[in-house]
Amino acid sequence: MSQPGPISSNVVLVGKKPVMNYVLATLTLLNQGVNEIVIKARGRAISKAVDTVEIVRSRFLPGKVDIKEIKIGSQTVSTADGRTARVSTIEIVIEKKE
Repeated sequence: MSQPGPISSNVVLVGKKPVMNYVLATLTLLNQGVNEIVIKARGRAISKAVDTVEIVRSRFLPGKVDIKEIKIGSQTVSTADGRTARVSTIEIVIEKKE
């Protein structure tokens, strides 16, 4: 992942909220006509990102959504006490089947 910058309209950032919030955000984007969505997470939220994609694919839109690409990496983050730590990151790109 690159430097933080403006977030485009097809990105869902996964964090501390319940998984269904991110599922709803993803479904909303798909219903608005967005054909490709990037679901991003880092650290402990990675499992929620994976859950989000799997719930959308299997429960809500079976056979209508594909995983296009998965990127993994790590970022260096400064902690509150001034140390630096490495945090794992994931980007899952899903696309609507035509």
